Amino acid sequence: MKLHFDKNQQYQKDAVEAVTEIFKGQRINKGAKNNITLSEEKILKNIQEIQKNNNPNDDEYQKLEGLNFTVEMETGTGKTYVYLRTIYELNKQYGFKKFVIVVPSIAIKEGVIKNLEITREHFQGLYDNTPVTFQTYDSSAVSIMREFADSNNIQILIINIDSFAKDKNIINRPNDKLAGKKPIEFIQSVNPIVIIDEPQNMETTARKTAIETLKPACTLRYSATHKNFYNLVYSLNPVEAYKRRLVKQIEVDSVTTENNHNNAFIELLRFEQNKNSILAKVQIECRTATGVKPKAVIIGADEKYNLFKLSGEREIYRDNFIPININASEKFVEFRNGRKIYLGQNNSQIRDEIMKMQIERTILEHLSKEKRFKDQNKKAKVLSLFFIDKVSNYRSYDENGNPVAGKISEWFEEIYTKIIKNNKDYDGIIPFEVKKIHNGYFAKDKKRRFKDSSGEDKDDNDAYHLIMKDKEKLLDINEPLRFIFSHSALREGWDNPNVFQICKLNESHSEMKKRQEIGRGLRLPVNAQGNRIHDKDINILTVISNEAYADFAKSLQKEFEKDCGIEFDGGIKNKRDRKEITLKKGFDLDAKFKELWDKIKHKTTYRANYETEQVVSKAGKALEEIKDEIEAPAIRRKKAGIKVTEEGVSTVLVADKLSIIQGSFEVPNIIDYIQNKLNAKLTRKTICEIVKRSGRMADILKNPQMFLDIAVNKINNVINKLMIEGIKYEKTGGQEWQMQCFKNMETYIDNLYTVKNQNKTITDSIVIDSHVEEKFAEDCDSSENIDFFIKLPAWFKIMTPLGTYNPDWALIYKDDNKRTYLVVETKSTLDQDKLRPEEKLKIKCGKAHFKEFADVQFEHVTKVEDILPKLQYK
Repeated sequence: MKLHFDKNQQYQKDAVEAVTEIFKGQRINKGAKNNITLSEEKILKNIQEIQKNNNPNDDEYQKLEGLNFTVEMETGTGKTYVYLRTIYELNKQYGFKKFVIVVPSIAIKEGVIKNLEITREHFQGLYDNTPVTFQTYDSSAVSIMREFADSNNIQILIINIDSFAKDKNIINRPNDKLAGKKPIEFIQSVNPIVIIDEPQNMETTARKTAIETLKPACTLRYSATHKNFYNLVYSLNPVEAYKRRLVKQIEVDSVTTENNHNNAFIELLRFEQNKNSILAKVQIECRTATGVKPKAVIIGADEKYNLFKLSGEREIYRDNFIPININASEKFVEFRNGRKIYLGQNNSQIRDEIMKMQIERTILEHLSKEKRFKDQNKKAKVLSLFFIDKVSNYRSYDENGNPVAGKISEWFEEIYTKIIKNNKDYDGIIPFEVKKIHNGYFAKDKKRRFKDSSGEDKDDNDAYHLIMKDKEKLLDINEPLRFIFSHSALREGWDNPNVFQICKLNESHSEMKKRQEIGRGLRLPVNAQGNRIHDKDINILTVISNEAYADFAKSLQKEFEKDCGIEFDGGIKNKRDRKEITLKKGFDLDAKFKELWDKIKHKTTYRANYETEQVVSKAGKALEEIKDEIEAPAIRRKKAGIKVTEEGVSTVLVADKLSIIQGSFEVPNIIDYIQNKLNAKLTRKTICEIVKRSGRMADILKNPQMFLDIAVNKINNVINKLMIEGIKYEKTGGQEWQMQCFKNMETYIDNLYTVKNQNKTITDSIVIDSHVEEKFAEDCDSSENIDFFIKLPAWFKIMTPLGTYNPDWALIYKDDNKRTYLVVETKSTLDQDKLRPEEKLKIKCGKAHFKEFADVQFEHVTKVEDILPKLQYK
C-alpha cells in the first residue's frame, strides 16, 4: 500500500512558517553555498514577532542564544514531515540548498531515510518537481561529499553524530580520494543549515563542539523532549496534542499481583564491574513505611550484601540469602542457601501467569478492533507490538543451530488458538494460520542468529532496516503479520500508525520511558488506501502493562513535566517561571518577630508511659477485628482510560477483575517478625498473648505477609494512642530553633499567597498548601486582631511517637490591648471524627508540647474567626 500525506494540516504549516519567518527580509541566496545576509538584530526582531504570534503570554526574548532555533513537537504529530517540508520552503523562499540532518542513533537514521523515501512524491508534487538529492553519509564512500558541495540542487545529507564527533573519524582525516582533503571540509565549505533530530541526545560538550565544526549557517532543533529551548519558535506540547486529538488517546489495561509478598523474590537484572570485583544488580522486595515495595539493589559476594538487611529485615530473606558467587560468564548469582538466579530470570511463582494474561488481553483487544473494523466495513490493518527483554524467550536455537520457539512464542500460539476456538465471534476475523501472524524483529550475530542487543550495535542495522523497509507492507491488510515482537530495536526511531496495542512483557524492571513506549503507537492510523483516520472512537492506543494503571499515569505525568518543562496543577505552568520567596531585609531585627520567636523557639523531648495489660487487651481486640482485611494473593486486571489535560494526567477506571492465586506460602517466625517491626519494645511473651487473644492464628496461613503487616500496624496504632494519652514534654536545655534558618527559602511556582501588609510578617509571599491555608493567610493579613503571623517552615519539627510534626502557623493575637501568642494548626474541619487518626494524634502532641510554654496557646482551627472563642488569657 501507499501512504498519503495531507498538505493542509494547519499545525504543521504553522511549525514550518515559524522557521521560515526567522529569515524574513533575507535576500534570495545565489550559488551552492548557503549565505545568511540578515543581521542578528533583524533575526532577533523576527523571532520576537514569531513569539508574539505563537506564545503571546511568554516574556519576549531579549537576545539571541546563537543561531540555534528550537521547534517542540509531540511524538506522533509529524516532526520529521515538518522539517523535511521546511527544507523545501527554505529553498523556495530564500534559495538555501545545503542541509545536513544530524541524528543520534541508527534507529532514527533509518527512520529519516524512510520518511524521505515515502514523502518524496508528495513533496515533488507540492514543490513543482524541485530537484532534490538525499543520501546517507558512508565512511566507505566519501566521494559523495564532493557532489554534496558542488551541486546547485537541494542536497540533504543524513549523518550520525558518532560519525564525526571524534578526530579519529574518517570524515575528519585527509583522504586520497578527495585530493588529500578531509571529507568534512566539503560540508564546511557550503555552510549547511543543520537540522538536529532529537537534540537532547547531543548536549554534551563534545557533541555540541562537533556540530559547530560543520560550520552551520544556522541550526534547527526538533524534538518532543528538549533539554534546552534555544530560541524557541514553535511549541506543540503533549497536552495540546492530546487535547486537539492530533494523536491517539491512551488507555491502560494493567495486569498486576496483589497481596503476593510471601516468598523471597529475587530477579537478576545485570552485572556491573568495579575496580576489584564483579557486582550484580538484583531486584528484591523491601519493607517500606507504606508496605512492601520492589527495589533494585547492588550486591557482591560478601556478607555485607545480606538480602535480609537490604530488604529492611524482611523475615523471608533471613534464611542465608547471602551472595557467595557472582558469575558473570555463566550469568548467575548463587546464595549461601543454595539458591541460584540466572540473568533475566527470577524466582517468582506467578510472573509467567501475569505474562500469559497480558498476552491474552492483547490478543482480545486486537481481535475486538479487527472485528469492529470488519463490522463497520472499514478496511484498516490492526497491529499489536510486544516489548520483551530476552530474545530467547521468543526464539532460541537448539544444539544444531536450528531455531526453536521460546516460551513467549509458544504461549502466544496456545492462547490465540484457544481464544479463536472458544469464541465464534472471532472465527475468521484474521484469515491466516497462527504461525504467520506473529514475528520478531531482532538484531543478529555473525551466525545470523537472533540475539539480545543494546539497540545501538552494528548488528542492529538489519533489524532496523527490515522493519523500516516493511513499513508499508505491514499496513497491507493482505499481509498476514499482525503481532510484532521486539527487543531493543523499536525503542525509538520507529513507529507505525496502525499500532493499536502495546504490550510490555519485560520480565525485568523496564527502564524504558513511558513516552518511548507509547510513542511507537501514538500516530493516527491509516486505512487501506493510506489515508488518515480521524475517528475519535477508533483512535485509541491500549497499553497492556505489568504495573498499576495509576502508577503508569503518574510516571507519564512526571515525564511530561521533566521533558517538556511544564507542571500540572490546575493548569500548565512553565518550570522556568519559578518565583523565589524574599525575606524582609533585617527580618531578624523585627521586634514583633523576635517577640514571637522567643516564645516558641525552644526544642523539647518527650516521655510516655503505658500499662502492658492495656496494650495486650486493646491490641488483641484490634487483631480480632482484622478477619475481613486478610485477602488471598491474586492477579488483578484493571483497565482505565488516560486523560491528558491542563489539570494533569488522570485516569478513568472502566474494568476490574480479580483472580485468586492458589498455592502454599512460606510462614516466617511470627513473634520475631512482629517484635522487630514494632515502634516500642514488647517482650515475646506479650506479643504471644496479643496473638493468642486475637483468635486469628488460622488467618496467618491465608496470606502470612499480609497478616503480619496488618498486625504490626494495628499493634503500633494501639501503642501510639496509649503513649500519646500519657505523653509528657520537657524543654531541652539550651536547644532551640535558630531564626537564621529562615534564610534557606525554597522556590515555588504558584502555591503562594502574596502578602499585602509587609509589617505583619517577614516574607513577601507565603507558601500555602490548600484553600484553607490560603484563606487563613489572607485573613491574618487583613484582620486587625492579628498583629503578626508567620508560616512555620518545614524544619520546625516537634518529636512525637509517630515521627515528626510540623505545625502550620505562629501568630500574635491582640484584643483590648491584650496579646496572646498562638501556634495554630489549620484543617478543613474541627470534627475530630473526620480527621485521619495520625492527624488527630499529632494535634494532641502539639497541644502537649506547647503546654510546657507558659505564654503560648496551641489551637486547631479552620479560620481566623475560630481563634477568639478559644483564647485563654493568662
